[in-house]
Amino acid sequence: MSSDFASKLGRRAALGLIIASAALLGSCQVRPLYSESSGVAGKLSSVGFSEATSRVEQEVLNRLIFIAGRGAGEAENPEYEVEIHVRSSVTDTLLVKSSDTSQAGRVTVSVDYTLRSNKDTQVIKAGNRYATALLDYPGQEFAKQRAVRDAENRAAREAAEFVSLDIAAALGR
Repeated sequence: MSSDFASKLGRRAALGLIIASAALLGSCQVRPLYSESSGVAGKLSSVGFSEATSRVEQEVLNRLIFIAGRGAGEAENPEYEVEIHVRSSVTDTLLVKSSDTSQAGRVTVSVDYTLRSNKDTQVIKAGNRYATALLDYPGQEFAKQRAVRDAENRAAREAAEFVSLDIAAALGR
């Protein structure tokens, strides 16, 4: 008789655990960042951006405008404004001591950004994101300059992707 009681108690406990787990999982609300129901896409398309002051900053800005407007360009009357400041640095790696030259390098693009509401100029989100691109240096000087520029472009686009995700997450709240 005690084994029947323990068996029934075990089944009830298991059933209670299953119901509690289902209720807990049912309360979770995971949704895609850019889903139509969240309204993030509409908010992103109403974001304006500050002017660029350097070539690399222009690369970041172009990518941010493309992402925010979904290819349609910059908002005419933005509800939000993003101010960006971009720094780019090139670091030589794999130094050849006999010739005092480098065979490869690393480009890092760092973006400081501030998202503000144009209604009350309140800061919604501020932060820093960076991206690094690796490159090999060719023997010719012009080819080396072009390789650095291409690496800067790659790092700028990747850093812009990170910033756009931060902005979308902040606007989705």
